Amino acid sequence: MAQLEIDSVLVAGRGPAACAVVSACTRLGVKAVAVHSESERSARHVRLADDAVLLGPAPASESYLAVDRIVEAARRSGVRAVLPVPPALAGNARLAAAVAAAGLLWVGPDPDVLERLGGDGVEPASERGLLAWVTADGLRFATPVARDRAAGIARVSWTPQDWTAEGVLALAPTARRLAEVGWRGLVTVGIAPHGELAEVAAGFSLDIAVLERAHGVDAVELALSSAGGGEREPAGRDPRAAVAAQLRSTLPPGTAGRVTGRLPGSDGGPDADGVELVAVSGYAPGDRLDGWYDALLATVSAAGPDPQAVAGALSGVLSGLPDMGLPHDGAEVSAVLERLAAGSSVPAP
Repeated sequence: MAQLEIDSVLVAGRGPAACAVVSACTRLGVKAVAVHSESERSARHVRLADDAVLLGPAPASESYLAVDRIVEAARRSGVRAVLPVPPALAGNARLAAAVAAAGLLWVGPDPDVLERLGGDGVEPASERGLLAWVTADGLRFATPVARDRAAGIARVSWTPQDWTAEGVLALAPTARRLAEVGWRGLVTVGIAPHGELAEVAAGFSLDIAVLERAHGVDAVELALSSAGGGEREPAGRDPRAAVAAQLRSTLPPGTAGRVTGRLPGSDGGPDADGVELVAVSGYAPGDRLDGWYDALLATVSAAGPDPQAVAGALSGVLSGLPDMGLPHDGAEVSAVLERLAAGSSVPAP
């Protein structure tokens, strides 16, 4: 693997997605500096990182989403770049501009491109979408997705059955405009019923795990390659069907809890015959789930011969969880996966 231009990053984010990004940086030989609030000094993403910087008090507006504090943390840490994890940060044109003004690299689309395309940090909600790595030469690793959501929250994303044929051909021309207007790096888009782009987002959403599993690539490597100016294309593989799902705590908003059992990914990824599974948890046994933040516990994703086989494997992971000390929506998400495994193209509400 060729050396990346960027050798150190501030990972702006928390939870399972930040844990996945920090772990990827370690694999790539890139120093990862985590950020945290006062209430998450010992969070799992902090423990995994090479170093960490305190942002501020527990409220996200005063820590994880505070533009000035993120930029100052990057300055103090001496990193080369800022890598925003959630769409709320990755689509923030003000943060992107402030990072650039500080003389640091922004791992994502340029601020003026974010402004023009209206990237507001909200993950696409359309039932159909497209993922891709956007380079100056166009789209790479283009991956159509179908989505299931509840109350605006992504639960399951997957590659449609026909995605390797007409799926890409039908959606890619519309999304190719992103390269023409200067978008570089990872992108998640929503496709309206008439085929036009409905929403455009940056960052490491649930959909990005589908792209990774489908093509056998590392999204962090793609993002850093674009930001470093080289757009060095990592080796992928022949695409496979992929599915990704999220597990959330169902504690009432603002309620804290503690993890007492293993979550998917806290002791290594699960395994299944014929299906490649990856699980990433934001917590380990004994960790406190803080009531200040999103109750996302883990992300599980997989690739295999077809969406039905993959969905069945993931359903087995989520339906077979031991007691973890917290109520969660594993049974509900598993039911969505079971319908997909049974051949339903769009799970019932």
